[in-house]
Amino acid sequence: MFIQTESTPNPATLKFLPGQTVLEMGTADFPTADTSDASPLAQRIFAVEGVSGVFFGTDFVTVTKADAVDWDHIKPALLGAIMEHFQSGSPVMSGDHQPASGHAEHTGEDGAIVGQIKELLDSRVRPAVAQDGGDITFHGFDRGVVYLHMQGACAGCPSSTLTLKMGIENLLRHYIPEVTEVRPVAV
Repeated sequence: MFIQTESTPNPATLKFLPGQTVLEMGTADFPTADTSDASPLAQRIFAVEGVSGVFFGTDFVTVTKADAVDWDHIKPALLGAIMEHFQSGSPVMSGDHQPASGHAEHTGEDGAIVGQIKELLDSRVRPAVAQDGGDITFHGFDRGVVYLHMQGACAGCPSSTLTLKMGIENLLRHYIPEVTEVRPVAV
């Protein structure tokens, strides 16, 4: 098994490509070790000292490290942990835990607008940020303001504000006149 690594725009996050499916569909975000109970793979990765976050996409694993830790010191242990997991045949997610599709539900009079927002996020935004090892999902819409949740490499990325304001906000405002602003939320 050969695992490729890719840098991301977030210097604290590295993307690992194991060359096989990680999740059949959706994503799974583990912002802390305490949230990793549903995933044997995430638990194995968090066992490497210095790991502060883990995120799974369909074909990648994104790992975020603590600021005080150097990639040169933990990267070999992470490659080993990921390789051991896939070679063991253990599931990525345990039991009946289903990965999240991402977007929050929205009920109310803005349903058509929210549908357009989700469609643009799914077709234009999420594929691009997945290439950088992250995900951006719909969290809410209120009086012209779209609230988005950033995960994986996108969470805490120095360029995330620029991505939100110059990229996603401009895209949504162009196609949906009712959108006036985009803001990040922490869940």
